[in-house]
Order: sequence, then C-alpha cells, then structure tokens
Amino acid sequence: MSETASFVDPVFLARFGLTRINCIDYFLHPLNPFRTAAKTSNEVLNMQGINIGTLMAWGTGSRPGPLSLQEGEDEYRLALERLTGEQYELVGLPNEWLGKVEMTREELKQMSSLFTVRHVHRTSPRQVKVLGIYYILEGVIYKSPSVRGLMKAHITRTLEGLSEACDALSVCARYDPSTGYSWKFDPEEEDDDDETYHYAREKKRKRRRILDNRRPGERTAEEEEGIRASEAIDRILSRLSKSDVVVKGKPIE
Repeated sequence: MSETASFVDPVFLARFGLTRINCIDYFLHPLNPFRTAAKTSNEVLNMQGINIGTLMAWGTGSRPGPLSLQEGEDEYRLALERLTGEQYELVGLPNEWLGKVEMTREELKQMSSLFTVRHVHRTSPRQVKVLGIYYILEGVIYKSPSVRGLMKAHITRTLEGLSEACDALSVCARYDPSTGYSWKFDPEEEDDDDETYHYAREKKRKRRRILDNRRPGERTAEEEEGIRASEAIDRILSRLSKSDVVVKGKPIE
C-alpha cells in the first residue's frame, strides 16, 4: 500500500464525532485498509462490552466508576495487557497535559484533532513488538512513514530545489574569451545583443510550457495534497520523536 494512502469515513464522523473515547473503534472500521485481517485483542474486549467509554461510565471491580478519561484509558490499557496477540494501543496524552483540570481552547482542539495509534504484537504484559504506527489527523487515518520513505522525500525535495537553482543560475552566466566567465544577475544590466542569454531563457520557457502548460508557481491538486501531507507528517514525527511511549514502548505511569 502506498505511504500516501489514507482513509476517512464521513458518516461515522458526522454521527459520532471523533474523540479519544471512540478513536480505536473508528480505526477498527471494517473498511479501513490499514487494520489487520487477524482478530485483535481490541475486538475481543469489544465483544465483552469493554472499551474506554464503558470503563469511564461503570469502572471496574477494583475501581468503581465514573472514571476520568485518563483513568479509563489506564484501565483499558491494563485490560489489553492481560491478553496476547495483535493489538491497537492509543498513545497516551503528552506529559504536559496529564493532570490538567482546565485546558485552553487551543489545547482542547489539538487533543481532539490528532490521535496516535500503535499496532503491536503482545506476547506478555511487558513484551510487545511494534508492527506499525498510525495517526488520525482531522478524522483522516494515515500510516506513519518509514525512515527510508521520509529520507527519500526530503532528498527528492532538496534535489528539486538544487535543480531549479542551477537552472536559474545557468542563464546568468556569461563567457568572454578574453576575461573568462562572469555573472550578470541584474536584468537591467542585460545586453540587448546577448543572443545566448535570450535564447537560453526562451528555450527554458518553451520547455516548461511543453512539459506541463502551467504558469510559474502553479501546482496541481496532487502536489498541493502531497505538500500538506508532508507538513502534517513532519509535525507528527516531531511529536513522536519526543515520546518514550512510541519510541521505546514504555508504559504510561
């Protein structure tokens, strides 16, 4: 599957919305191409009527409800630790948000617009192998890119920028047999009889028109979507790189 693939269910979002309480259920959507075909521990718990929402409402035998969101997530995590096999874990809240009674509007908006889900294979309560990392951004599910894919994208963008810079500089070079090479960057200093410069510039313009028939600076819808996805990925990876829960698989204390 392509690393740029995504999934969204507008019907689910319009009917239930998306919060930390139901984002695992949203990820387990039957049409989600990212979910595993194997039966997960999350589905086993769902058949028993156990999810974050019910735990918050009713609690457990040792911890009667109602529970807070953080306490409900802790109990759900403990329930998953008692099972083995493939599981989907909701990555915990950032440390700066833990224990906060009141949050700003911006923090509430960010908490409800971004979720990180780990796909793991658990063999014991403390032994897990990470199989994949996914994130849900504004209701759209993406797969976190691999390091190879991320480096390839960055290198490609860098090479494209260098290529455009070289093309721009190539038409500014001048050569004189007596003085050698020189540069002319100011258009007002161009020589009217410099046929080489005008020929190269016109050739470049014709070549661009032949390739894509676009105005300078104009992008296709696919390019715009790719740029937005790349920026979103950079923000997600920046957060994930600082989280011990994702990188090292440490449990939330």
